[in-house]
Amino acid sequence: MNKKAFQTIKYGMYVISSKKGGKLNGQIANTVFQVTADPCAIAISVNKLNYTHEFISDSKVFSVSVISREATMPFIGHFGFKSGRNIDKFANIKFKTGVTGAPVVTEYAVSFFEAEVIASFDSGTHTLFLGKVVEADILQDAIAMSYSYYHKVKGGLTQKNAPTYVKPE
Repeated sequence: MNKKAFQTIKYGMYVISSKKGGKLNGQIANTVFQVTADPCAIAISVNKLNYTHEFISDSKVFSVSVISREATMPFIGHFGFKSGRNIDKFANIKFKTGVTGAPVVTEYAVSFFEAEVIASFDSGTHTLFLGKVVEADILQDAIAMSYSYYHKVKGGLTQKNAPTYVKPE
């Protein structure tokens, strides 16, 4: 099986955030999709080893910030290649506290969604969280970054915990 075929599926670039107690955390993700329109629901895929997974599992809330093409590689790397166990991911980042209490990244964000977890599904290395959307808005008139754009134009890499990671041969 050629697992690179999975990389042809259209993905976006998102910051998934949550809270746990008084702490905030977020991560880059490429797997977010709308499940239903009425009621509004979205699903996200998060690696079980990621710190954000712990926050979502504990608080049962998450936010999704849709990242624009203008996002810089240092911004993406801050959320994608560093752990909230070692740094405060929200220090010096523009964000607001959402209606769920989860942080909503506003820097380089086209739009955002906030959701309450209504179900979760064990997917082996990842958990698929299904969320009822409780808030959403457009933040700026800009083009959302696709995962393909991230790789082909920005020269981005795939983190080993990403669902689309393909082990080098």
